[in-house]
Amino acid sequence: MTAELDRTRIPQHIAIIMDGNGRWANERGRERSYGHQAGVDAVHKITSECTRLGVKYLTLYTFSTENWNRPADEVSALMGLILTSLEEEIFMKNNVRFRMIGDMQRLPKEVQTKIRELEEHTAANDAMTAVIALSYSSRWEITEAVRQIVAEQPQDITEATITSHLATSFMPDPDLLIRTGGELRISNYLLWQIAYSELYFTDTYWPDFDEACLHKAIADFQRRQRRFGKTEAQVENNE
Repeated sequence: MTAELDRTRIPQHIAIIMDGNGRWANERGRERSYGHQAGVDAVHKITSECTRLGVKYLTLYTFSTENWNRPADEVSALMGLILTSLEEEIFMKNNVRFRMIGDMQRLPKEVQTKIRELEEHTAANDAMTAVIALSYSSRWEITEAVRQIVAEQPQDITEATITSHLATSFMPDPDLLIRTGGELRISNYLLWQIAYSELYFTDTYWPDFDEACLHKAIADFQRRQRRFGKTEAQVENNE
């Protein structure tokens, strides 16, 4: 059953930690790569539904800097899957702009080329921006931002200075962070940006996370009161 949503209170930015592909495959007696392929299908479904609902930014944790430590054959298979799954038609059909955040230089050259082409070809799309966090970790991102700031030697360093040097400077902070797969941790993902994001954890593995699951997460978000450090009374009085 699909949760009833208030279409006037759809999160502007949803970030997702897509976890559980490998365990989903193992429970079916299949290789982990089978789960990753099923995870791509889930990405297509959720991207389309977020666009339909009016979400403006969808950020997907696709491959972390720590994931480079996985077995070489799995990393190679994942890179190949990423290359084949970045289908321009899907983004064009949904009027979605594609962006990537992460350490581009660590990626295979053919993946780098595909990403640059897709970013260029979808630059004018404006229904939603789909962002993949690839070869990304928050500590890497913050370290890079600090290096840039030190090189520029600004007279004053503020929160705004740091924010403007982050890989995510082109979009607002997430309103809602979803993690699938049953784990209750952030895993080095958007640590600066989720300071006031609403967090939603589900036991559902990513390949099984469908439109109804997304609606349930958004409905839960809509039942919460976001106070940003204020009291409940202040929020109710719009102070």
